Amino acid sequence: MERSYDSDLLSMEVDIRLAAERAAQEGHVSEPEHLVTPGDTVTGDSGFMRGHGTYKDGEDLVASVAGFVRRINKLISVQPLKSRYNGEIGDVVVGRILEVQQKRWRVDTRSRLHSLLMLSSVNLPGGEQRRKTQQDELAMRAYLEEGDLVSAEVQNVFSDGSLSLHTRSLKYGKLSQGVLVTVAPSLVLRRKNHFHDLPCGATVVLGNNGYIWICPTTTTEDTGTGGYVQDLERVPRADREVISRLRNCVLALADSWLMLYDTSILYAFEAAAKYPASDLLKPEVMLEVAGLTRSRLELEAAV
Repeated sequence: MERSYDSDLLSMEVDIRLAAERAAQEGHVSEPEHLVTPGDTVTGDSGFMRGHGTYKDGEDLVASVAGFVRRINKLISVQPLKSRYNGEIGDVVVGRILEVQQKRWRVDTRSRLHSLLMLSSVNLPGGEQRRKTQQDELAMRAYLEEGDLVSAEVQNVFSDGSLSLHTRSLKYGKLSQGVLVTVAPSLVLRRKNHFHDLPCGATVVLGNNGYIWICPTTTTEDTGTGGYVQDLERVPRADREVISRLRNCVLALADSWLMLYDTSILYAFEAAAKYPASDLLKPEVMLEVAGLTRSRLELEAAV
């Protein structure tokens, strides 16, 4: 019996790399300054105050987590390299609906406990602020159901650390037609605006909880939907390629522990313009893109 193979499959190249090659490529990266591990002495000066991630051992201030030493006046703390998201009021987050409950949705925001989105804290279709009726409660699953992605803002932090969310602004709501990228929450720089329409034709939502949403930029905004009607039209190939490039650039920056905000992502996108989108996942290309971005940011800061 004869077998027929597609010519594209026969000509496809497979790139196989060893872990030792990646270690050799990263060998030139210098060790970050002020990096401590649990048990390391941060300082022996008794004049400093103990912050998060530290404890007193006699006169010494000792690190209790692995991370970077942060000093603000006389306060010393250790920022963990990896940790669960600790929400603050006003943070912009991207979450996934886990469960529809009575008058509320339970949302995964990568924090220690699941977050809550109350029915009274959302804008329903129509956009008007009104009391939610029993009919609204029965139709909750029509607005948001299990698996949906939403952008929201932290409204309150409960005593147990769980978060209360709200989507009362029309810029928040259900997300569709895009890519979700997961990074460490500590890499997302806290800024006044976390919604960015980049000049390359894509919109980036930088969630403080480490969830980054990349989608095509829309030119019109329907204020009558309340942010819960999805656009399921086919995304053009050019927009999909831009989204893929941005995703790979975000991963390259996160792999080198560079802070993520609109300027750094845009600089990485411009530095990666000479490579195909698929090559941006190669370790040496990721290091080059991150290095060029870091150099440009340092040059800009020096000026």
